Amino acid sequence: MSQKPKNINSASEKELDKVEEQFKQFESEVKDMTMDRLNATPKEETEQQTKLSQKEISAKKDNYLKPIKVISCREKFDEKWRADYEFQKEYVQFIAENKELIGESIDIWTRPFPGMPAEEWLVPVNTPVWGPRYLAEQIKRKFYHRLIMKETPTESTGAGIMYGKMAADTTIQRLDAVPVSKRKSVFMGDKNF
Repeated sequence: MSQKPKNINSASEKELDKVEEQFKQFESEVKDMTMDRLNATPKEETEQQTKLSQKEISAKKDNYLKPIKVISCREKFDEKWRADYEFQKEYVQFIAENKELIGESIDIWTRPFPGMPAEEWLVPVNTPVWGPRYLAEQIKRKFYHRLIMKETPTESTGAGIMYGKMAADTTIQRLDAVPVSKRKSVFMGDKNF
């Protein structure tokens, strides 16, 4: 911060000291927000956009996704990841949801492993589609943390309660992928993600 002005009265100086102390407290609270703490925050509850019955899902025609653009990679694929790659490339059925821009298709790039080409996907929302597991999982990972300033009581004095600002946070799911199963029984296992 810049230097305090000289030759000001004591009341103004006390106010400046109080503001500086509050600023330092806020700064320390923001520094305490580590990724572990942010990931432990509760997710904001939202309703599922697509409410299709099992009968409607069964009646829909299968829609298999393919990348709309592929950019190759010069890097060699590391064979120690082959088993993971084989699992991740399996096609699974899911319903993608865009919770920020409701109804708008999801345009997303993927590159699940080093040595693999980068792929651009255009995923329709609110309808069952078939796509690779790594695509569905990448869509599922799209969330952000919202930091909010809240007025909270910080100290109580004889004259009253002092209020200060404290940063609080929530996790918002931006995009989502919900697994779909055409099996009629819940007890039959499924290979969805």
